[in-house]
Amino acid sequence: MFDRFNRKINYLRISVTDKCNLRCSYCMPPEGVPLLCHEDMLRFEEIAEIARTAVELGITKIRVTGGEPLVRRGIVTLIGMLSRMDGITDFAMTTNGAYLAEFARPLAAAGLHRVNVSLDAVDPARYATITRGGDVHKVFEGIHAAREAGLAPIKLNCVVQDSPDEPDARGVAAYAAREGLEVRYIRRMNLEIGDFSVVIGGSGGDCARCNRLRLSCDGMIRPCLFCDTQFSVRELGARKAILQAVEAKPLCGQTSRGRFNSIGG
Repeated sequence: MFDRFNRKINYLRISVTDKCNLRCSYCMPPEGVPLLCHEDMLRFEEIAEIARTAVELGITKIRVTGGEPLVRRGIVTLIGMLSRMDGITDFAMTTNGAYLAEFARPLAAAGLHRVNVSLDAVDPARYATITRGGDVHKVFEGIHAAREAGLAPIKLNCVVQDSPDEPDARGVAAYAAREGLEVRYIRRMNLEIGDFSVVIGGSGGDCARCNRLRLSCDGMIRPCLFCDTQFSVRELGARKAILQAVEAKPLCGQTSRGRFNSIGG
């Protein structure tokens, strides 16, 4: 699929839940955010059918996101459903890693290729502050389990205020160097004011090369994270919603009233 600006669209990010076990300061307020009702969430069968249609239209890369995807009950079943589809050449998950020690082997056995793990600090106190109570040692255990399970390459997503030279980011860089991991540095974004930039060490945020669509956990195909345009797969059907989203992709992101936890940042 190609959009109006001749960008090849072959990447679908699938948010499977708006729930998360952490309360990261840059993602949500301390009290959390309103959550979707269970009946509003896409069922696994719906997600699989949308993904199958997307692959038929030219999607080759799928990433499962949230919220935190590992809090979605039965997530390993969904991974198995998606992994069996011919045409997917890159099948990944973004996770905060807190439950990865438990899930790494089942995910690998179900067909997941690799994981990106969110890690904004390696100092236990700093990590607990940023995540409002998270335990960084569980993340370390999860990364080790992912490596043992063959979910490679493991990439770290590190959110920074301005640059990788900040103390927390330097700590993450040193840890990654010791462990042989790649790091993506993501400057803090603000959907409402359209504040975003290219991911350092990655391709996100580079509008000129954007190749992705997003499926929210309530069934909306979004052509851009920084855009409120969306198309309901339940109302239009998966094929029509996907094609309309491709046609509607903007040249560059603007602003959005959406939330990271349901769109899948």
